[in-house]
Amino acid sequence: MRPAVGAVLVPCVECGGYEYGGGPDCGRCRGLVDEIVNDEWRQFLVDWPGESELEVARLVVDEPDRHDWRVVDAALDRITCDECGGLLSRGPMSCAACNLAHGFRYAAIETDRSGVPPGNEHGIRVNVSVVRRPQMTSAQELLARRLLLPALLVGFLPTTAEAQRASALIKADPGPDRIAELASTWFRADSDTV
Repeated sequence: MRPAVGAVLVPCVECGGYEYGGGPDCGRCRGLVDEIVNDEWRQFLVDWPGESELEVARLVVDEPDRHDWRVVDAALDRITCDECGGLLSRGPMSCAACNLAHGFRYAAIETDRSGVPPGNEHGIRVNVSVVRRPQMTSAQELLARRLLLPALLVGFLPTTAEAQRASALIKADPGPDRIAELASTWFRADSDTV
């Protein structure tokens, strides 16, 4: 279950950062991020009583544009890649089948929740995808995405200018302390406006 719009950010008892922001290294945060996807999958399966979960997953993956992104991501988690043997879309960069499936996931539906800026759900989706597929991005990008995720989940969305400034700062000074400082600045600025 993900936090509600406007919820207070909560420290993780395992890693000490904000909940959801410690993945993939923090097991608790990684589990919370996975639960964003799995919770929606469980709700979706209620409408498919008695059906094979794998068959339902295949049906969803065949028509990603008809389903919520979390349902599509969960469906991909239930299918084994014929090429690399891992979870479909989460294999190594060298796996063409996983890369193709990863690209198709972005055809899925993104619906912003009430009370968030337009595009917030897309931000959540991209950051969840990066955290759940860490081998496909740089360490700096992963760190920035995972640290921003908790704020996105409670309704924050950086402006284009803020995102571009952050990207430039991360490229200039990619150290974890600088990225964490930037994320904390955003959290404070956002809580001052709520």
